[in-house]
Amino acid sequence: MGVVGPGSIPSPELLEEFSQFFRLLSEPARLQLLCHLRQGPCDVASLIEATGFSQSHISRQLSQLQRAGLVSCERDGVRLIYRADAELVEELCDLVQKRMKQRLQQQLDQLQIA
Repeated sequence: MGVVGPGSIPSPELLEEFSQFFRLLSEPARLQLLCHLRQGPCDVASLIEATGFSQSHISRQLSQLQRAGLVSCERDGVRLIYRADAELVEELCDLVQKRMKQRLQQQLDQLQIA
């Protein structure tokens, strides 16, 4: 995948990669798992308890997050311990939260003017 410089237009192939990444993040279950993993490493049993999702559902979602590089996994005996890529996930969450805050502030400002 090529890097896009400022002001350049990504290739159709790169746009497809971007689109797949954003689709990955558009699933609420994956976002919920990322939020739990932001708090610290967890095994699947802990994620089941925290979310109420089935083991197979969690495993599917974690597998997709792992392929995207958002989650890593290591074995601890018989357990698999998952952790979020802390820096990347924090940057993504901060970016989205800042944008949402700006948008909500603009909406509030418009209501106060009206």
